[in-house]
Amino acid sequence: MKYYLIAGERSGDLHGSNLIKGIRANDPDAEFRGWGGDMMVAEGMQLVTHYKDTAFMGFLEVVMNLRTITGFLKKCKADILDYQPDALILIDYPGFNLRIASFAKSRGLKVFYYISPKVWAWNQKRAWKIKANVDHMFVIFPFEIDFYKEYDYDVDYVGNPLMDAIAAFTPDPAFRTKHGLDDRPIIALLPGSRRQEITGMLNTMLTTQKHFPGYQYVIAGVKNLPSELYDHYLSSGKATIVYESTYDLLSVADAALVTSGTATLETALLKVPEVVCYRTSAISYALAKRLIRIPFISLVNLILEKEAVRELIQDELNERNLVLELQRILPGGEQHEKQMQDYQQLAKLVGGPGASERTGGLIVKYLR
Repeated sequence: MKYYLIAGERSGDLHGSNLIKGIRANDPDAEFRGWGGDMMVAEGMQLVTHYKDTAFMGFLEVVMNLRTITGFLKKCKADILDYQPDALILIDYPGFNLRIASFAKSRGLKVFYYISPKVWAWNQKRAWKIKANVDHMFVIFPFEIDFYKEYDYDVDYVGNPLMDAIAAFTPDPAFRTKHGLDDRPIIALLPGSRRQEITGMLNTMLTTQKHFPGYQYVIAGVKNLPSELYDHYLSSGKATIVYESTYDLLSVADAALVTSGTATLETALLKVPEVVCYRTSAISYALAKRLIRIPFISLVNLILEKEAVRELIQDELNERNLVLELQRILPGGEQHEKQMQDYQQLAKLVGGPGASERTGGLIVKYLR
């Protein structure tokens, strides 16, 4: 059968690549085409557009790029009709994918959604649109089952796909040597995978360096972004950068400063003490504050239903607060052991690997 997948972010590329494996295990003759990234291509998907061209962050950034986004929607719709897939599989990325779901449903295509949009966080009425346009929704958080029950919509809980990636990960014993790192302990910086995130986060993260002279700072870089985004930090000698090796970096890190997103959960599941960071434009933040209806922004805290990791947002994201929080979570700090205990509880709630395989099997089953 033919499958058309759409992932608009780096995390979606990871989950999409594992989902392709899961589908192929149940449908060996499967053909894949879609929007995503290098990892999905490596699993055999024919790429239409790379997510590096489609990832926009925040309300203001989306508004500023409306013409571009409209062009992408038109291109995607035409390509779907031309390909005529047996299944359209949407992976998170709701601003784009919910529009595509409505279009595909109106054309009689079978629509699957892997990793629910966070409609429980804001604009919850979008759940009605999902119910109308998505044939099968596969959710990755247990609390999403009850949320959708309020809309009389049955979903499949498949577990969290991050556990697939983490279970498959084996640390590279030569990681430090390969990247020219010495024996000093490491503070990892995960500024994100979007241009806006990196330019908005890295300078502030690096202001803490002078307070921890015994540590080396290492940035988790993203290859598909322009190298000049990182050049300033490398030329100044403030940090080392490693590309596409985030799990290896975290496996040797004593702590991490992490931009809010999937990486906060990955960092916690790899048992690295972290501080969650987030900053966007003033307009985007003001709009989000009015619309978002959840107590936390990080997945770690949302799953645990408490502030297990500190979240520094907008004006709170500054040198003083970052230094204080790093001191608290580094080995020997007052919050270090407590955060490790919370991580153990988190792992129990998230569950084990197998989400991608389960989802792939269900998709093939529903199609047959």
